[in-house]
Amino acid sequence: MANELKGRRVAILIAPVGAEQVAFAEPEKAVEDAGAQVDVVGLQSGEAQTTNSDVNPGETFTVEKTLSEVSVNDYDVLIVRGGSVGADNLRGAHCSCAAGERS
Repeated sequence: MANELKGRRVAILIAPVGAEQVAFAEPEKAVEDAGAQVDVVGLQSGEAQTTNSDVNPGETFTVEKTLSEVSVNDYDVLIVRGGSVGADNLRGAHCSCAAGERS
């Protein structure tokens, strides 16, 4: 899949806590391996704590940009990663809904 996404910009939205590690890391690696420029976007800056099996701590990932810093028009693809806990955290954040609006 090398270079199939070359020149494409991808935003991966991650919850501050609770996204499943594998559900975040595998798609991130796949789109990077395909040549896309990937930004990890979060509700807040800093580190996002992933989980394994919803309860066991996973790795942390650096949020490169916050939702308030980006526009859906900046990207070709938006990937929303959840896991049951992470998805609940994203649903509870009103600002994540605005990320899907195109101007």
